[in-house]
Amino acid sequence: MSDIDHDTSRPAFALLAEIRARIAHAAALAGRKADDIELIAISKTRPAEDIVPLLDAGQSSFGENRVQEAEAKWPGLRAGRSLRLHLVGQLQSNKAKDAVALFDAIHSIDRPSLVEALARAIDAGGGRPDCFVQVNIGEEAQKGGCAIDDLPTLLKQARDAGLPVVGLMAVPPLDVEPAPYFALLAKLAGRHGLAGLSMGMSSDFETAVMLGATHVRVGTALFGAR
Repeated sequence: MSDIDHDTSRPAFALLAEIRARIAHAAALAGRKADDIELIAISKTRPAEDIVPLLDAGQSSFGENRVQEAEAKWPGLRAGRSLRLHLVGQLQSNKAKDAVALFDAIHSIDRPSLVEALARAIDAGGGRPDCFVQVNIGEEAQKGGCAIDDLPTLLKQARDAGLPVVGLMAVPPLDVEPAPYFALLAKLAGRHGLAGLSMGMSSDFETAVMLGATHVRVGTALFGAR
């Protein structure tokens, strides 16, 4: 991890350029194109005044954890801009309609009841966000995500319900080497014919890119520690 991860004295455009350069370098090492990787700036808990400099620097994809926070913050920020908004936090089924209306992608589909709620919301015409199934890749009781063994059944249900499933998402356990978990997620995605891989955060996004990530979720390296 470089000093950039916590250096908030640098202007937003410089931090953004550095992260993009690191993504491009990791992609090149893996024989990939940087343009195939979407950088999601994780703006959860960040006020509008922290987000505007990144918008002005050209960042167009942002991630939020909670529907309510995004509803309060993004309508004004989004006005007149072409942006992609991602829900990366856990989603309650009773918020499915609001999430479908607001977000361009939902990364945390992890249970049958949520599949059903999202399918109803999409069928009602509220929107059609890209859908990622979240996998509990480290089998951690405290984390969201479906069990690896349950993934085939959940994917079938989501597809049968008409959800636009584009990939898988996972968060590896803390304080361990993430590469094996990223490799496992890539293997699972390939097995199920999915191209999207939402994996990698501030401390490990370069490893994720080298192992196939199509979406990396970077917060601290762009905004600084909370």
